Amino acid sequence: MCRVLGVGRGGYYAWHIRAESPRAQANARLLVRIREEYQLSRETYGSPRIHAALQRRGVTCSQKRVARLMRLDQIAARMARKRIPRTAQSDPKAMPAPN
Repeated sequence: MCRVLGVGRGGYYAWHIRAESPRAQANARLLVRIREEYQLSRETYGSPRIHAALQRRGVTCSQKRVARLMRLDQIAARMARKRIPRTAQSDPKAMPAPN
């Protein structure tokens, strides 16, 4: 496999046992907080509201970072259904108007 990819064996094993970067660890911790806020909102909040909720709790991060992590984890806000008002109640016994 290393020959096909053009990578040395030592480099592959060094990569394989290397710990996650500090940024990846911070993203994992932030994603846990994002999931919590998403569940508290009954899965209705999108990234702007999740970001605002995290800011209120003292978590500092950008809205774009929250949006990116939500997108990677396939977390999306539930869209509100469009309600169509019923303005006319037709009487089933009424005669229709002539043409």
